[in-house]
Amino acid sequence: MPNISNSIFWIDTDKVKPNPYQPRREFDEARLSDLADSIKQYGVLQPLTVSRVEVMKEGGEGLVTEYELIAGERRLRAARLAGVAQVPAIIREGDTEIMKLELAIIENLQREDLNAVDKARAFQRLANEFKFTHGQIAKKLGKSRESISNSLRILALPEEMLNAIAQGRMTEGHTRPLLMLSDHLEEQGVLFKEIIYKRITVREAERLARKIAFDRVRKKEFLPDPEINELEEEFQEKLGTRVHIDRKDLGGQIKIDCFSTEDLRTILNLINRAAEGQPAADLLERHIEAQAGKEETTEAVDDRSKDEKEKDDSDLYNIQNFSV
Repeated sequence: MPNISNSIFWIDTDKVKPNPYQPRREFDEARLSDLADSIKQYGVLQPLTVSRVEVMKEGGEGLVTEYELIAGERRLRAARLAGVAQVPAIIREGDTEIMKLELAIIENLQREDLNAVDKARAFQRLANEFKFTHGQIAKKLGKSRESISNSLRILALPEEMLNAIAQGRMTEGHTRPLLMLSDHLEEQGVLFKEIIYKRITVREAERLARKIAFDRVRKKEFLPDPEINELEEEFQEKLGTRVHIDRKDLGGQIKIDCFSTEDLRTILNLINRAAEGQPAADLLERHIEAQAGKEETTEAVDDRSKDEKEKDDSDLYNIQNFSV
């Protein structure tokens, strides 16, 4: 059994090694700076948790004591930023490497300040490296098994969408409509652009996802013509956005989704290039890169009520409950 000292020791910040099992990947620089300002004024109020390690001195002449961080990396980073020489710490003795990993993950999850992606990846590590079941993870954290399973489903999204969640460009609630379109990657990509560039709310994203799903069903029922489907897919591939062809007895309509004036100009340029016989792929690629490089001026909005969020916690990603 590990020995946990109730005493608090003051240790040099430069002797604390980072935690190799840290589940958090994103550290908000602004919040870190705010914490550093608070530490300058009040000090580190909550001690770190560390383990003691003996390492060989440079040159191999004897051992020196250092400390490996188990919990409190954000506090340690802020303390260093504040120029603090020593920090309070509780020292744990006798922990195995596996126990350190479990402690690091559980401590961060219990604080509930991880973003949704880091949280899901932490659950994944507990399942993969410790062979915990979803029920066992839930019991350790005081959560429902369904909430653990639902959180892990987020990791099925493409990496660019996971990055957007981690960076706060969209909320965890936005993942439900995106996951509904997992079998239709083009439509999923279009909805993702709507969320990022038009800053649509969770409810708006759900309405769009339902409409896309309904259009799919309607297409199968009323537009069985494979040629029309093939043309829509070709248009979507060339223009990089969703295209719907509404065919009628005499003629028809082509509807092209766009998100901004820049999109309209790009689509027009793509059409002009195609008419001139020039390759359009490079123009489309530059446009996508330019859009991705833009900084959003507003935060992502989850406009569900508190009761709706709590209700969705158990079936947030259950597509069965997401009817069209």
